[in-house]
Amino acid sequence: MKSRKPAWLNKKVDLSLCRSLKARLRDYRLHTVCEQSLCPNISECFSLGLATFLILGDICTRNCRFCRIVPGQPGRPDPGEPERVKKAVALLGLNYVVITSPTRDDLGDGGADIFCRTVAAVKSLASGPRVEILIPDFGGKEASWRKVAASGAEVVAHNLETVPSLYKKVRPGADYRRSLKILGCIKEDSNNIATKSGLMLGLGEKDTEIMGVLQDLRQVNCDFLTLGQYLPPSLKHYPLKDYIRLDKFSYFQDLALKMGFKGVKSRPYVRSSYRAHSWEPSPHKI
Repeated sequence: MKSRKPAWLNKKVDLSLCRSLKARLRDYRLHTVCEQSLCPNISECFSLGLATFLILGDICTRNCRFCRIVPGQPGRPDPGEPERVKKAVALLGLNYVVITSPTRDDLGDGGADIFCRTVAAVKSLASGPRVEILIPDFGGKEASWRKVAASGAEVVAHNLETVPSLYKKVRPGADYRRSLKILGCIKEDSNNIATKSGLMLGLGEKDTEIMGVLQDLRQVNCDFLTLGQYLPPSLKHYPLKDYIRLDKFSYFQDLALKMGFKGVKSRPYVRSSYRAHSWEPSPHKI
């Protein structure tokens, strides 16, 4: 049984800070994962003009028990979406852009083509923004993840989310080894691409299991790592098992840096794309 909510989990969401950016995004008929996932950092990021674009609609073909994105049957991809993302990036003056999507098992390529077209559109801006894409597993289609690896994005992220023993309960439809393979293949295709992954803590995982995942990620040369506290979006989602202490977040950050990750963010409110634009690798002497 989980302990009482600790004092450090007291972040306030001020939706009044989000109105301006939300209005701009609605003008371009665009979604953000920030809104869909009820991210606790939304007012902080939106007030700074930061958002993670959610392409390929706001409905997911899977039903992961930790995620708030609505499961169901999505509509057809919008061919005009990449250009609208480009216009929104230009309007917001972004020099670092994060793009993600729900899982689209209904599409032959899992949505890889729209990912590539969106990256190309953003990259065509004279300002030359850097791009990070947070990708699904494309239903195991190797051609799709190799295609997005060649899209021109500087960072390709794919989250493992949790430890292998919890996959069947938390991530039905996903496969731990397949996700590791994706990260490894992308790195093999181009060593110039930075790869990134993330875990939620507090789902009932053991410390030894977390260490095992970190070792697996380093074996596929994953560069960057995020660790954050799992907070269920509702009572219908997978139940929270434990609040993770601040000292444990610090412990895993230090451990990951010693293992060779180029950068690690490990705090309760860290999410995969949290302030991704400000990420700087943190050298660590072993």
